[in-house]
Amino acid sequence: MIRSLPNTRSYLLGFKLYIILYFSFLFAPLLITCILAFNDSQFPSLPWKGFTIEWFTGNLSDRVGIFHDDINLYSIWISTKVAFFVTIFSVSVGTCAAFLFEQEDFRFKQGLYFLMLSPLVIPGVILGISVLLFSNTLGMFFEDHWGLDVGLFRPGFWLVVLGQFSFIATLVTLVVSARLKKFDRTLEEAAMNLGANRFEVIWHITMKFLRPAIIGAGAVAFLMSFENFNTTLFLVGSDATLPINLYLQVRDGSTPVINAISFLLIIGTSMGALANLYFSKKER
Repeated sequence: MIRSLPNTRSYLLGFKLYIILYFSFLFAPLLITCILAFNDSQFPSLPWKGFTIEWFTGNLSDRVGIFHDDINLYSIWISTKVAFFVTIFSVSVGTCAAFLFEQEDFRFKQGLYFLMLSPLVIPGVILGISVLLFSNTLGMFFEDHWGLDVGLFRPGFWLVVLGQFSFIATLVTLVVSARLKKFDRTLEEAAMNLGANRFEVIWHITMKFLRPAIIGAGAVAFLMSFENFNTTLFLVGSDATLPINLYLQVRDGSTPVINAISFLLIIGTSMGALANLYFSKKER
């Protein structure tokens, strides 16, 4: 839509209708899920049977709310732990990789950059299967040759962390690199001319400039890890993450406690996004 050009009434009407339909398509399912979280029914769907908050606080034989559901609470805790470690590893490695690829041309730079991007174009299912087969092969090699049973190579918590880290670190690298491209290198030169060493320049000048990008990339990494399903499905052990646990419940039949969990996640994510937007504006 070019604002400087005159637009017909039918064009403006069509444009507004498109906006309404687009955002309705995006947010209507979320709104319905939030409403059904308070539905006084044993099924996570319509029809509406009345208002209740027991799917949050209930602790009855036939109705257990999310705050008393040990299985779902434990899966939320597992997802939070996985997302925490994935975020720490991804931000650390991704930031270092951004510094690496912003250096002057060095040998194999283009090849390494292509390898870094490859996890983003590989389907999550294929990536999960590849990590699982690779870890199983290494585990059998260690056991056959040295008699060592390395728990890291078995499906479980740390294998999920490594599997998610393998592609989320790439996204962090791209976000930080985009910010680093806008950095004025003369600021570093000025700081070094004033007596600062290389570490002080990076810590007080470069990292301060990159802080918004690092915080944003960390938030995205945490959310991507928390909701990841495709890769995690092949690497998870006995401790299921929340997406895996919800999938099993939906497959086998569940109650509106699923809607209650979704409601809490939607509210939590929205508050986090608003807080990030507020602090970003305050930073600018």
